[in-house]
Amino acid sequence: MGLQALFFYLFAFIAVASAFMVIAARNPVYSVLFLILTFFNAAGLFLLTGAEFLAMILLVVYVGAVAVLFLFVVMMLDIDFTELRAGVLEYAPIGALIGLILAAELIVVVGGSAFSPEIAKGIAMPIPAPSERTNTAALGDVLYTHYVYFFQIAGLVLLVAMIGAIVLTLRHRQNIKRQSIPQQVARTPETAVEVVTVKPGQGI
Repeated sequence: MGLQALFFYLFAFIAVASAFMVIAARNPVYSVLFLILTFFNAAGLFLLTGAEFLAMILLVVYVGAVAVLFLFVVMMLDIDFTELRAGVLEYAPIGALIGLILAAELIVVVGGSAFSPEIAKGIAMPIPAPSERTNTAALGDVLYTHYVYFFQIAGLVLLVAMIGAIVLTLRHRQNIKRQSIPQQVARTPETAVEVVTVKPGQGI
């Protein structure tokens, strides 16, 4: 057994075990920590296949943003997960149906590549060997040449989704004083100054 195969089985075993602990752990904080461990081992598997760009994206995006943010939210909100799990059995049939659909899709993809190896030869833009072109450079060649318009459209969709989420969740509080530039510019001496006649011996 070579060193690469040894690391593959090590990363794969830890990733599967930690993924199981994500759904088996009773404490949600432990579940998030096991999820982060799963992402790290998945990144190690990507590195073994020569996909260093996907490994870094997995660490930066999922571990550095999604998982850590979810961990902070779980720790700060102190949600009662016992109450949330009370009705989980009601959604078990829907979850089982979705799981069967995903399993069928995986079987179709893996079975198609295993029983029909000639499918891989029909790829229009095959992946170059890591010795000839690095994975990051090969992805850049594809994204910014043949699929540059689709890449820009995906960015616009994400921008619109972000703006929509901000608009839907933004709430203006009524009892807070805010600056209004048009009102300040439109002020006149009559509206800005109030002349009060004070009688001798009286205050304002």
